[in-house]
Amino acid sequence: MRTERDSMGEMAVPDDALYGASTQRAVLNFPVSGRPLPEAFIRALGLVKWACARANADLGLLPPDKARAIEQVALEIADGQLTRHFPIDVFQTGSATSTNMNANEVIANRASQLAGQPIGAKKPLHPNDDVNLGQSSNDVIPTVLHVSVALALQRDLAPALDALAAELDRKAAAWSHVVKIGRTHLMDATPLTLGQEFSGYATQAHKAAERARRAVAVLGELAIGGTAVGTGLNTHVEFGARVARLLNARTGLAFREAQNHFEAQGARDDCVEAAGQLAAIAAALTKIANDLRLLGSGPRAGLAEIKLPATQPGSSIMPGKVNPVMSEMLVQVCLYTQGLTQTIQLAGRDGHFELNVTLPLMAHCFHEAISCLAHATRTFTEKCVAGLEADPARCRELVDRSLMLVTALNPHLGYDAAAAIAKEAYASGRTLRELVLEKKLMDAAALDRALDPLAMTQPGASSPGAGGG
Repeated sequence: MRTERDSMGEMAVPDDALYGASTQRAVLNFPVSGRPLPEAFIRALGLVKWACARANADLGLLPPDKARAIEQVALEIADGQLTRHFPIDVFQTGSATSTNMNANEVIANRASQLAGQPIGAKKPLHPNDDVNLGQSSNDVIPTVLHVSVALALQRDLAPALDALAAELDRKAAAWSHVVKIGRTHLMDATPLTLGQEFSGYATQAHKAAERARRAVAVLGELAIGGTAVGTGLNTHVEFGARVARLLNARTGLAFREAQNHFEAQGARDDCVEAAGQLAAIAAALTKIANDLRLLGSGPRAGLAEIKLPATQPGSSIMPGKVNPVMSEMLVQVCLYTQGLTQTIQLAGRDGHFELNVTLPLMAHCFHEAISCLAHATRTFTEKCVAGLEADPARCRELVDRSLMLVTALNPHLGYDAAAAIAKEAYASGRTLRELVLEKKLMDAAALDRALDPLAMTQPGASSPGAGGG
């Protein structure tokens, strides 16, 4: 151990740690979950500290040598080289002041190390006066939250959803002529093609990727420049805008200084909106995963219209059983995500006066949700969707057995007569075709045209009939 000092006095700090007294106090004060803040958040914190140092140097507020020292270490943090020196628990002060000071101390101590000075010497950098120049935890941490989540959405989740959408597009195109029975209310409905059904799933995935990117845009406003309460005390009037421009150049995203700093620090409505987009994405993925496992149910006593890839044995007692494990995995991740997003939405209400004090929890929930969703979506795409096979014979068998083809007879027989035919066919076990011909309600050629399932899947193929689900 070594001894470091801060405004509260001396503190024993592990000898190999780059953090200092303030960080060690927080480690001792918050032994709660054993989970530090997400690495993606810490790396974004390094990126923000880099931009702050560069902006201060450009404004002539920080000597070039000090700015270069901060920038060098801040980029080491952004590259993930110093993550182990950020040990503070998620459940800490709600502003994450401890984590902001953690970064300031690591940067100052690492700069001392690089300059050949003892760790803790505060030479050549002071953690508050130099590293934290023009900043407050109250504007830095909300900024890092937006930057880190936007980057995770853009680089992780959106591409995973794009890949799923592309694979579903391929299945939709390959199965465009496989006719199958539709289902509404879990009951037989009129036919469609398997390709049409999968085009719906593909569009859900495309829209999910769009939602992820909309969430990136929602998080574009940054609180930096507001300092303690949003007034910008002790910082340059151009500081926030310059930091945003530097972050844009580094990330390729479109960040901007907040239009109103009091909203940007006192409220987290943008985060609540972004969490809503994640909840919608989870709902879409759940729908897709559930439908695929139902369509693949069987293999003999279920629907079995598609064949799911066999990835592992499904039972310890039933030999040969294969279960829809990839769908089950994805559904569980989506349930978890919706719980995390609910936590974010609740946390978003905890803005009291000039500051929201649930920032570390929101960071944890966002990054946990995005990481799990991205990994689960990639796995589901690669190990389930890519290996799906259609069973055209089974699809046609269920179409031929369905009584809902009678819907196509509405324009010819009327609703009441068609309903009577369907009920008699169900009761007698006979086919619609047999009964219509027996009762001489239509001639064979016209009946065959009306009951052609593929024609029913084409827009405008038959005259408009009565609506209903």
